Amino acid sequence: MLLVTVSGVNAQTARNPVLFADVPDIALIRVGKTYYMSSTTMHLSPGLPILKSNDLVNWHMVGYAYDTLASMDALNLTNGKSSYGRGSWASSLRYHQGTYYVTTFAQTTGKTYVFTTKDPEKGRWKVSSFKPAYHDHSLFFDDDGRVYLIYGGGKLRLVELTADASGVKPGTAEQVLIENASTPSGTDGGLPAEGSQLFKVNGKYYLFNITWPRGGMRTVVIHRADRITGPWEGRVALQDLGVAQGGLIDTPDGKWYAYLFRDFGGVGRIPYLVPVTWEEGWPVLGVNGKVPEALDLPASKGLIPGIVASDEFSRKKGERALPMVWQWNHNPDNRLWSVAERKGYLRLKTGHIDTSFVQARNTLTQRTIGPECTGSLALDVSSLKDGDFAGLSLLQKNYGLVGVKQENGQHFIVMVSAAAGKPLEIQRISLAQKNVFLKTECNFNNRADIAHFYYSLDGKSWHDIGEPMKMPYTIPHFMGYRFGLFTYATANPGGYADFDYFRVTDSITKK
Repeated sequence: MLLVTVSGVNAQTARNPVLFADVPDIALIRVGKTYYMSSTTMHLSPGLPILKSNDLVNWHMVGYAYDTLASMDALNLTNGKSSYGRGSWASSLRYHQGTYYVTTFAQTTGKTYVFTTKDPEKGRWKVSSFKPAYHDHSLFFDDDGRVYLIYGGGKLRLVELTADASGVKPGTAEQVLIENASTPSGTDGGLPAEGSQLFKVNGKYYLFNITWPRGGMRTVVIHRADRITGPWEGRVALQDLGVAQGGLIDTPDGKWYAYLFRDFGGVGRIPYLVPVTWEEGWPVLGVNGKVPEALDLPASKGLIPGIVASDEFSRKKGERALPMVWQWNHNPDNRLWSVAERKGYLRLKTGHIDTSFVQARNTLTQRTIGPECTGSLALDVSSLKDGDFAGLSLLQKNYGLVGVKQENGQHFIVMVSAAAGKPLEIQRISLAQKNVFLKTECNFNNRADIAHFYYSLDGKSWHDIGEPMKMPYTIPHFMGYRFGLFTYATANPGGYADFDYFRVTDSITKK
């Protein structure tokens, strides 16, 4: 058999990053031969995604723990409020005595959430919630039947939960577990130890955390103990490429890996797998302390359609209205969208006046993917009203838009860039027909983080519009750039736009 190599790496083996897409704060479990993953989706709805894999490399969506976290102005994008960069954060995923548990916390609501199901692929998740919001917690079921959360930053704490993990155990008191978990990597400032994930292997407890020493890089710190209450001893476990935050997973044939992620500019925070060996009761991460490019796992088949996917908006009886790859930017107004009103189209309707794109409800989003990707759509603008704007976005704080505006009964194709911190219309072109095709290409190679925008009148011949846009990762949104389909009104509610399709590929034409 002829084996093709890429940069000296066998193309039939997995390569890091295993997912070149924004899938941060991952938590993994293995049940038999099946792996499940949860991740952070913050302000998006539905939220707390659950992914499935049979080989640790090829993942696809199987569900979400919730449709909406709560109904309030910040999550609904109403009354000028938003939940960008907040919503629900790092989750913990467990399987215990036939039940799946996934937990998260939300600064927006001030609560901790515990979701449970018997079937993460077909069953609905039941929810319990309680105050406070335990930051970056790790849910843990001990062998003696007791249930805990470990949480915090720098100073890590322990609190006991009820047997069903639905709340804090009455009469229990929070206790300090580790006074300063950052100590192994230095105590001269930077990001204090957080992102706790706790594991028990051969009777010992292992606690994973991320730190970021001032002037250094994101670092994996591991503490171990013979009892959950300590004493704990810690060490630096990995300091390479800034790959950090995660935990341990083993394979059915006895191999061990650490699952971690890396901040990688505009595409977001991308998952890596690092081989683990055991020496003197400690997990040793990496190959000679380094994150390898190649992994002894099956090769990736690509992120399409498991992580992102094209959509023709045609639905058969019994199919989901929206495939799982889609998420709304904040809670949707379900009165104002449909895939049924016009067969084969997504209709986005306006129901209120919006002052800006980031405050507009019902933007339908998908991740961008690296190292490069293209998103394109076909749009019917014949039912827009004056002041309406509809099209294709790259959503982050410094967003970019290509779309159609209607003004005084006339249509204009426009490109808007917020690269300088506020939205500026860079170019407009008159549109004399009701249908238009829009496209954006994203180049994340070597953190280029450059986007180009295009339009077409026939879907075949494409023309540049506006200017190339830099895509920085910003903390206010705390998320990689996302493709978005949008329609909003600035003057007269009641119009709508019809999207014929959205198509995504993993290549671009302009390097």
